[in-house]
This record gives sequence, structure tokens and C-alpha cells, in this order.
Amino acid sequence: MFDIVEKAKTYVSDLLSTKLDKNYLYHNLRHTQRVVKSATILAENLSISEKEKEILYLAAWFHDTGYTVTSEEHEQESCKIAKSFLEKKIYKENDIEKVCETIMATKMGAVPRNIIEEILKDADSSHLAKESFENTSEMLRQELKERGVAHYDITEWRKLNIKMLNTQHRYYTSYAQEEWDYGKESNLQDLIKREEKVERRAKKEKLKVKLKNDSPSRGVQTMYRTALRNHMKLSDIADAKANILLSVNAIIISLALANLIPKLDSLSNQHLILPSLVLVIFSVVSIIFAILSTKPNVTGGEFSQEDLKSRKVNLLFFGNYHKMPYRTYQDAMNEVLHDTDYIYDQLTKDLYYLGVVLARKYRLLRITYIIFMIGMISSVITFIVAFTTI
Repeated sequence: MFDIVEKAKTYVSDLLSTKLDKNYLYHNLRHTQRVVKSATILAENLSISEKEKEILYLAAWFHDTGYTVTSEEHEQESCKIAKSFLEKKIYKENDIEKVCETIMATKMGAVPRNIIEEILKDADSSHLAKESFENTSEMLRQELKERGVAHYDITEWRKLNIKMLNTQHRYYTSYAQEEWDYGKESNLQDLIKREEKVERRAKKEKLKVKLKNDSPSRGVQTMYRTALRNHMKLSDIADAKANILLSVNAIIISLALANLIPKLDSLSNQHLILPSLVLVIFSVVSIIFAILSTKPNVTGGEFSQEDLKSRKVNLLFFGNYHKMPYRTYQDAMNEVLHDTDYIYDQLTKDLYYLGVVLARKYRLLRITYIIFMIGMISSVITFIVAFTTI
């Protein structure tokens, strides 16, 4: 009975090997062999007669031979090739018609009308449930590209496959539904996971680009960074100078108290009282102004929602928030971080108030140096005068 099937196998194998365009990377002899194998599995697990198996196998072998003629309406061409072959083999006309009807069931969108058509329809799409689905699908994508039918990138092709597996395809036979639906669903989930991963990566990249576009340019960042660093250096220099004046004047007062003032009780040293007093007074005043220049100025440590809305508060200076609850400060900072203009505003405000503090430091420091200089000159003059008038 199956002698005709063996002859069909030989004929089709030779036809597809010699007459089929090499650009058919998917619809080739390997695909036909795969469909025949899947059809055999289904036939052996479903209740069909030997005659039905013969018609099924013939249809499976011939179903894509039409591609040797054209890709358009290739099912009809496959029927013509099958009919020509079977007529030469004196195959019954009625059975030839059944073979052609079964071949036509593989057409996209066709609904099978009997068990044989259902089997071939399922066998033709058996690769959807196999572990090799990804490689097989890629062969079809490359075939479409090489033949100039359509060019899909990986993302587009994955979306099409997800749509097809999810909504456009179904298995008809009970065996395929029980044995292959799980594999098909597994392949679908793999595609969906990969698509979600790609979408997440795309969103991250989009967010990076957005943040890069929204963030200050390198020049602006450098400007703020350099200005803030210079302010801090100037503040450190001012504090160092104030510490020097504090140390020098403290030494002067210590020496005066320890060595000079105790000797003023003597009548012979009465002329040194005024110079000593001038020296000590100016040194004390210098110390006072040096301390004032380094004295920290901490504000109330609280801000209101109104201050936040009107952008009057500088959230980068601890003195404005050290008494506030952490949650309030966190919410305020989150509001700043989501507004690029607000970030600029905070940086500018911080830079400005650092400048104000520096101006106060250097003003008091300048006064301290002037007082110290006047005190030293005055002391020296009064000491000279005191010694010359004895």
C-alpha cells in the first residue's frame, strides 16, 4: 500500500534538492522531512485508517513542492505537481482529489475539515512546540530577507512570533493539544520574557538619555564644582589666618602677663604701664575679631512648606534643616531632584550664601589685621616714648 509513498518520497526529495531556489532556507527538503515525521507521529497516535495514512503522507511530501515554481499560491502549484505525479502512477482520481484537498489545508488561514487535514495542519506547524523553534524561526526570517519578501529586524520578528503564537495559531488534533501545546506555550513565554527584558533595557537607555539631556552640561557642572571648591579653599585660608592671629596675640598676652605686668609695681617701671596697656588691649581686641571671623553662624534649623514652595530655603546647608524630621527633609530633596531648574536654584543659592559667609570672614579678618598692625605700631611707639622720657 505504501509503495506509492516511497516513490513520492524519492521524487520529492530529488525535486526539492535540484529545482528549489537555494534562498529557501526554511521551506526546503528539511522542512518537508520534518513535517512528514510529525505527521507520522500524529497518525500513529490517532485513529485513522491505513488509506487515510497513505493520503496524509502523500500530501505531507508534496505540500511545499509548489515553491519550486512560485511562492505565490504555492499550494495550488503543489497540487498540480502531486496530481501530475500520481496520475502517472495510475492513482485513483478520487484519492488524488483528497491529497490535493489535504495540501490546501496547509494554506495560511485555512480551517481543516477532517482528521487528515487537521493532522497535516498540525504537523506543518509542529516546530512551534520544539526546543529548536528559535533556530527554525530564524531560518524563516532569513529566507524572507534573502528572497526580498520582507526584512524584519530581531525585535520586529519577535513581536510577530509572539502575536502568532498567542492569538493566531492553534493545534487541532487532540494529541497535538496534549503533547505540543505545552512546548508551544513554553516557547511563547520565552519570547515574552525576552521581549520584556529588551523593553526594560530600552526604557533604561531612554531614561539615561533623558537624564543626560535633562542634566546640566559638563561645562555647567564644572563651573559649579570649581566655584564651590574655590569657596571652600578660601574659607580654609581665612580660618588659617585667623588661627595664626589668635596664636600670636595669645602668646603676646601670655608673655605680657607673665613677664611684663608683674614688674609694673615697681616705681622704676611706672613709665611702662601705658605701653603695656596699649599692647594688651590691642591684642585682646585682635583676638576678639579673630574669633568673630571664625565663629559659625547656624540658623534656626527649620523650614516651612511655604519656604519650600517659594524656593526660599537652601536644602544644601545643614543650618536650614538640622531640626527637621528626616522624612520631611527626604520629601523636600526628592522634590528638588525631580526638577532640574530647582537643582540649579539650590546650587546657586548655596554658592551665593557661601560667598556671603566668606565676605563676612574676610571683612572681620581684615579688621583684625588692621587692629593688630595698629596695636603693634602703637605699642612700639609708646614703648619708645616711655624710654626716651625717663
